[in-house]
Amino acid sequence: MNRDTAEPIADAIPGPNAQRWVEFHQSHSAPSEYSHEFVWDVTREADGPFVTDVDGNVLLDFTCHIGAAPLGYNNEKVLSKLREFDLVEPLKIAGQDMYFGSGPTPEDADFPGSSHLMETLTDISSQYGMDTVFLSNSGAEAMENAMKITHDYRAPAKYGVAFTGSFHGRTLGTLSLTKSKDVYTRQYPQISGIETVPFCADRGCDAASCDCGFFAGGGSRLRNMLAPEGGHVDPAEIAFLTLEPIQGVGGYRFPSEAFMNEVAAVTDEYDIPLVVDEIQSGVGRTGEMWASDHYAIEPDVIASAKALRVGATISRSEVFPSEKNRLGSTFGGGDVLGSMMGALTLEAIQEHDLLANATRRGRQARELLRDDAPDTVVDVRGKGLMLAVEFDTAERRAAVVEASLDRGLLTLGCGTKTIRLLPPLDATEREIALGTGIFLDAIDAVSASATAT
Repeated sequence: MNRDTAEPIADAIPGPNAQRWVEFHQSHSAPSEYSHEFVWDVTREADGPFVTDVDGNVLLDFTCHIGAAPLGYNNEKVLSKLREFDLVEPLKIAGQDMYFGSGPTPEDADFPGSSHLMETLTDISSQYGMDTVFLSNSGAEAMENAMKITHDYRAPAKYGVAFTGSFHGRTLGTLSLTKSKDVYTRQYPQISGIETVPFCADRGCDAASCDCGFFAGGGSRLRNMLAPEGGHVDPAEIAFLTLEPIQGVGGYRFPSEAFMNEVAAVTDEYDIPLVVDEIQSGVGRTGEMWASDHYAIEPDVIASAKALRVGATISRSEVFPSEKNRLGSTFGGGDVLGSMMGALTLEAIQEHDLLANATRRGRQARELLRDDAPDTVVDVRGKGLMLAVEFDTAERRAAVVEASLDRGLLTLGCGTKTIRLLPPLDATEREIALGTGIFLDAIDAVSASATAT
C-alpha cells in the first residue's frame, strides 16, 4: 500500500467475512460498545490512516482507535526503529515492580524501555515541576493511582471534585468520577465524598454571560461550595479536583478561558491538588504535548494512556507516597513492548515536529468543515487534530457515522449529537482534504434524507 496514493474502497460494509467475524466474536464476548462492524484484518496492508478489512475494503480511519494509535497503522516513523531491535520473550512483564535493561547501561541500551519512557515523560512535563512516574496498564489505572496518591498526600482528606459530562474510566473508582452517561454508572457502588461541579463548555463564555451553571451567585459553583466562601466543603479536606482539559466521551467539549482561569485560581488559592486526565487529549493530540498546555491551569498530577501505549501517572516526587508497597503494578505495567512503543511514539512526535503538523492540519480540517458544512451542522470545534462536528439531532449524527462508513471513512460519535475526528498526528494535507471531503459528502447525503430529521 502506498500511503501517498491510497484511496478508500468500500464495496459493502460490513461484508460477508466481517459478518462472520462479528458473529464468531460475539458468540463468546460480553456485550460491549462496538461503534461499527468494521473488522480490521491485521494480516493485510495498512499504512498511516489507511487500513484493510477482512473483505478487502480499504478504509480511511479518522478515529486512530479513539486516539490509542496516534500515528495510525504500520507507521514507518515507529516501525523503522522497531526493526532495528532483536526482541525476545517475555515482552509482557510486570515492568513497574521489576527492573529490566537492554544493554550494559541505560546510555548504551539496545532499545528504550520503561526507565527511558519515564525519563521522557518527566522531560515533557517539566514545565509543571513533575519528576516522578508510576506506570500501569491503562488510563483507568492511571486515574486510580492519581486518586490514591492524592488521598495519601492530603490525608485525611475526604472529598474529591469532578465535573459534569466527565469520563475517567470504567473501574469502580473511576466510575465515581464519571458524570456522563447513566449506562456507565447506574447501580454501581460509588466512592463517597465526590462533589460534582458544572463543566463550562461554552468556549466564548465569561462570568457575565455564562448559562451553563458554572458561574453563578457572583462567583463560580466551584468557589462557592468551599467553606471560606460560604459553602460546606473545607478545602483542606479535598484530596483532588480532576478534569479533562477537553472532555472526550462527554462530547469533545472545549472549555472557555474564563472557566479554566477560575479552576486555576481556585486550585492555586486553596492549594487543591489538580489531577488532569490527559488520556484522550494528551500526547500531542491538540497540537501541544498536553492539552493542559493551552490553558492557565497548573496540573499537580497528569494521567496519561492510549497514545502512550501504557498507563502513566505523572507528578512530583513529594506527591507520591514514599512508603514501599503503597503503590504496586498490576501485570504488564511498563512492559517491554508497551514502554518501547510509548517511547518511540514520543520520539517520533518530537523528531518529526508533529505538534506543529497537528496544529496545521487541524486548522485545515476546521476551515474545510466550516466553509462547506450545511445548516444541519451546528458547531465545528477543535484544537490540533482533536476535532468535533456537532449536529442538530442525535439521529442525524448516527446517520452521518453510517454514511461515512459506507463511503470508506471511519468516524466515532461522542456526547449526544457529536462526531469526533482523530486523524493521525502526521496526517498529510492530501489525507485531510480526502477525509473531510468524504465526511462532507456523507453529511450532504444525510441532510437530504427525511430519515435524519
